Amino acid sequence: MANKVKAIILTGNGTNCEMEMAHACKLAGADRYDIVHISQILYGEKRLADYNFLNLPGGFLDGDDLGSAKAGANRFLHAPIADASEMLIEELLKFIHAGGLILGVCNGFQLMVKLGLLPALGGNYTQQSTTLTFNDSGRFEDRWVYLKANDQSPCVFSRGLDVVYYPVRHGEGKFIPADLAVLEEIEKKNLVVLRYATPEGKLTMEYPQNPNGSALAIAGLCNESGRLFGLMPHPEAFLHRTNHPRWTREALPEEGQGLAIFQNAVKFIRGKEF
Repeated sequence: MANKVKAIILTGNGTNCEMEMAHACKLAGADRYDIVHISQILYGEKRLADYNFLNLPGGFLDGDDLGSAKAGANRFLHAPIADASEMLIEELLKFIHAGGLILGVCNGFQLMVKLGLLPALGGNYTQQSTTLTFNDSGRFEDRWVYLKANDQSPCVFSRGLDVVYYPVRHGEGKFIPADLAVLEEIEKKNLVVLRYATPEGKLTMEYPQNPNGSALAIAGLCNESGRLFGLMPHPEAFLHRTNHPRWTREALPEEGQGLAIFQNAVKFIRGKEF
């Protein structure tokens, strides 16, 4: 019997894309898609262990004080769970080690990076080795971009993707590694999932096709298991052809390209073959 897909979409303290992510999980075929406030986890009303697909939406956690998602990362690292005798990070690590999937989009990606969940080199999920910082343009970028998928990546979310078109909306999306050694290991292990590209799929550092100046045009990253994935562009914002900026002028499929990310997660959890 196929596994049931139980998705949790965390909200609170500045997130604003939880409805879209929940809708994406629904369209992808998840059996459950619960929007849960972070306080419900902290007060023990909900447990991550009751789910197998964690969604970290975009937004502005804690007003991006201390830098994008940094305050949120500190909460995960240091906040206790009521009546559970453990910290929030311990519950999160149990979820990961039990085989759960995590998808972080925009602010969710920033949170994963600041926590150390990505790239988690050597399996260390609490050591930050990269960051996402201010765009080279010095301003908030709200535009659509082309992305080239890496078919050698272990990422379970990107299987079957080639060149996709997603929107970005961020002020701190520039990916930077701690040093050259970190970047080389990320490249060696094929942890780069998506890169900013031209419409033909050639990676680019040119603005505005690369909207933030990310090193090696990196737009999305996974860990070595492929079960943890973060990206700056918003797949949940392209679920139907009418989300596309040129939908009245181009013949487009009914399904938006962003839905594939969530469909792949559902297929993986169900144990289906790709």
